[in-house]
Amino acid sequence: MIEIPHQALSDDALWGVIDEYITRESGVTDGTLESKRTEILRQLEEGTATITYDSKLGSTQLIARNGSER
Repeated sequence: MIEIPHQALSDDALWGVIDEYITRESGVTDGTLESKRTEILRQLEEGTATITYDSKLGSTQLIARNGSER
């Protein structure tokens, strides 16, 4: 797996990864989409969440501090 700095992604790609994580894996049900996006972006900036790419599977995952992946 390769760790991808969130700053290396285009805005559209970054929001796509974050939105997919929010809607499928985060378990966060309170708040607006924008507030959830802000929280995940903050975690990426603080290093408590990371984006990885698996070249064998061709998939991208967002891994949060609690271990949730997407």
